[in-house]
Amino acid sequence: MDATPLNALVLTVVFAAIALYALYFVIRAGVRDGILQARKLDAADDPSRPTEV
Repeated sequence: MDATPLNALVLTVVFAAIALYALYFVIRAGVRDGILQARKLDAADDPSRPTEV
């Protein structure tokens, strides 16, 4: 079976969607960890203030 230009385009879009979906979760985890680290540092600066997680 020969790959037509439409098949090549669809395959490119599918692989790009999979890669972007994986990248979304990597960025989401990084932002979550950054927020948690910032809260932990903030709590260390002011121990009288309660932390919210």
